[in-house]
Amino acid sequence: MSIGHLEGLAAVADRYALFLIDQWGVLHNGESLHEGAVETLRELRARGKKIVILSNSSKRLSVSTRRMAEMGIAADCYDHCVTSGEEVWQALNARDEPFYRDLGRKCVIFTWDDDRDIMQDLGLTEVKNIADADFILNAGTRTGTADMSDYDPYLVEAAARDLPMICANPDFVSVAPDGSFSICPGTTARRYLELGGRVDYRGKPYAPVYQRCFAHEPDARPALAIGDSLYHDIGGANRAGIDSLMIAGGIHGRDLGLGDGGPVDPDKLRIVCEREGQTPSYVMPRFCW
Repeated sequence: MSIGHLEGLAAVADRYALFLIDQWGVLHNGESLHEGAVETLRELRARGKKIVILSNSSKRLSVSTRRMAEMGIAADCYDHCVTSGEEVWQALNARDEPFYRDLGRKCVIFTWDDDRDIMQDLGLTEVKNIADADFILNAGTRTGTADMSDYDPYLVEAAARDLPMICANPDFVSVAPDGSFSICPGTTARRYLELGGRVDYRGKPYAPVYQRCFAHEPDARPALAIGDSLYHDIGGANRAGIDSLMIAGGIHGRDLGLGDGGPVDPDKLRIVCEREGQTPSYVMPRFCW
């Protein structure tokens, strides 16, 4: 396993024309920017590099770009933004794919508390009971969810009815600003698959979201994907056949024993990569120039 250990992106930036960059864990922690993130984006832009912010957020594109702007990531810091939530909305709106074509209009929604923006203008009716639903729209988890016990009764009943599930955020967990982990919709979807349910995913590590990114910049190659999740960011890049850079201080920071600085321990990195079954092209502690 040969992984290049970098101190900053400047060491390899000139090798690539297109950068697919994750949000949470790379650019910010959900509330505030990581030090050096905007400066690094601007360095890439100054060199004529193309940047696509590629996020597994279940938020629609307009919401994600507005939130980034509020944190200081202005629209001129990148060329495009792609979110799994927007991809779900577009698929539900078009209904021209086999999984979506025959869906009804009644859904049970799993969401971040009261956030139902993803349902806007789709002509959907929210129902409370699985027995009344045509499908599950899995776009979030309730604050404070510690495990799947809260959702299992719904998932077991839905699997028995063979209800399709749409997962608008394939991430398993996210890291909160205080360092704690929050369960994400990908964990619920994974549990549903274990119960025999059917799931359509939008976002990393699945091919359609990379095809969307490449369509935005068809002439920009080679590409480098940057993210903190081995399964989603690095695994997605490996599937897409492009190089990848793992930001070690994100989701895997605890496993790597990474504090507020210092190099990445190669032995700990090897163990984590073997566990996840994915290997990045490069690794560096945080997103910086």
